[in-house]
Amino acid sequence: MYTPDFAPEINIRKDKVVAALKAMNTDAILLGTNVNNYYMAGRVFSGYVYITSEGYMHYFVKRPALLKGDDVTYIRKPEDIPALLQQAGIESPATIALEMDFMSYSDIARLAKVFPEATPSNGSAIMRYVRSTKTAYEIEKIRISAQGHMSVYSNLQGIYRPGMTDAELQIEIESRLRRAGCLGIFRVAGPSMEVFMGSLISGDNADNPSPYDFAMGGAGLDASLPVGCNGTVIEPGMSTMVDLCGNFTGYMTDISRTYSVGTLSELAHKAHNCSVAIHHAIAAMARPGVKASDVYNLARTMAEEAGLAEYFMGHAQQAGFIGHGVGIEINEAPVLAPRSRDVFEAGNVIALEPKFVIPGTGAVGIENTYLITADGCENLTDFTEDIMPLD
Repeated sequence: MYTPDFAPEINIRKDKVVAALKAMNTDAILLGTNVNNYYMAGRVFSGYVYITSEGYMHYFVKRPALLKGDDVTYIRKPEDIPALLQQAGIESPATIALEMDFMSYSDIARLAKVFPEATPSNGSAIMRYVRSTKTAYEIEKIRISAQGHMSVYSNLQGIYRPGMTDAELQIEIESRLRRAGCLGIFRVAGPSMEVFMGSLISGDNADNPSPYDFAMGGAGLDASLPVGCNGTVIEPGMSTMVDLCGNFTGYMTDISRTYSVGTLSELAHKAHNCSVAIHHAIAAMARPGVKASDVYNLARTMAEEAGLAEYFMGHAQQAGFIGHGVGIEINEAPVLAPRSRDVFEAGNVIALEPKFVIPGTGAVGIENTYLITADGCENLTDFTEDIMPLD
């Protein structure tokens, strides 16, 4: 199923799942979504991964053809799985976890019937927790994405021309990202979260609320995708916030930077500097054992003390978080929100995005991706945090 050099990594991930199953008193988990199949196999395939709390793991594959390995069995339908497990001498589970948050009702109902004697439970939280702490292999993948992502963001000068719209600018930046090796796919957890390669917002479009739970809104180019650029002509005095896809390896980084044409208002610069100050304060604070809610509260307090609360994380509509985990998906655990129960652990990779929306100017602030280590917090996207000129 996977290359020999990937086998040690698979064993590390399997051991993490096994430990989580034992902690939840669950006998087995059956995975079938692209994201978790990729996590457990190092490749996307159509089928299922079956893992028990005793350490047994097997791949039941429908497509593609020609995958090989002692731990691979081809099936036509999931109902084939119990008999194959019995042939392998694996006991039927009394409890089984399924990805209830990310599969359709009909799929969950069908898979529950595959194991009629087992009590089903929601295994989505198990996998979100397991994936929230990255292995050394995953961290290296994220570092590679960070380098590609930063290289494009750092070299946007000369791309702007007078009369350019935000959509035209986004297309040019997307082209540069793809040419630099970006895979393009922007995986987002949740059925009601959609975006194409990220978001670019200029001027007062930043104050257009979106139905999606993103930090920034934007009206979008069409009612079918109401987020991000909306055809605004970029003019002097407007900010442009670039928050585009950093997936170069299957693992993502999340970076936002603010660009301008001409001079921005004094209030915009004050808010931007506050965003940078929040980053530096949180980077000094974040380490294993720190509550994600405490990090949010620090950011909120700093915005309030600066007199910027009404612009913090939006203006017409404010987001209720300042950051999130990143990895295979752009919105993984932990979540940096006031009621979050998450506590930082070594290996967490988080995107921190304390942003502001200034009416008449647009969005300002920055977003960086950080690694939580045993010794503190490392900025994986460490490059200029200033407002950068497009012209």
